[in-house]
Amino acid sequence: MRIQDALDLAEELGLDLVEISPNADPPVCKVIDHSKFLYQQKKKQKELKAKQTKVVVKEIRFGPQTDEHDYNFKLKHAQKFLNDGAKVKAFVFFKGRSILFKEQGEILLLRFAQDLEEEGKVEQLPKLEGKRMTIFISSKKKK
Repeated sequence: MRIQDALDLAEELGLDLVEISPNADPPVCKVIDHSKFLYQQKKKQKELKAKQTKVVVKEIRFGPQTDEHDYNFKLKHAQKFLNDGAKVKAFVFFKGRSILFKEQGEILLLRFAQDLEEEGKVEQLPKLEGKRMTIFISSKKKK
């Protein structure tokens, strides 16, 4: 079919002639309502975006000498976060000279990871960045 014939057909039907595959030999064209086509494409994009899962990262802060009760309280929160499908970023914040106790902070974070072994898995081992030592734990259970 010639281009002019296709344009005449599209005009007769009150629709648009849209080139689908310009690199093909011969080029592929389709007679459609262009505004409806754009609307459907936008709708598909919106559906895909709605299906995406968003990763939530919850932070839990410890001191190098966190008490047992505080530790257990924060552990329960972390378990809840992991069961909800979020990631947990636990960190020990060292103030002033407390950086001398970085071994205690590392032990605390490793113990924290061990206590959360059933709910999540360690994504990144304890790492000291400035005055913070962080560990990432991701959920085993998918939403």
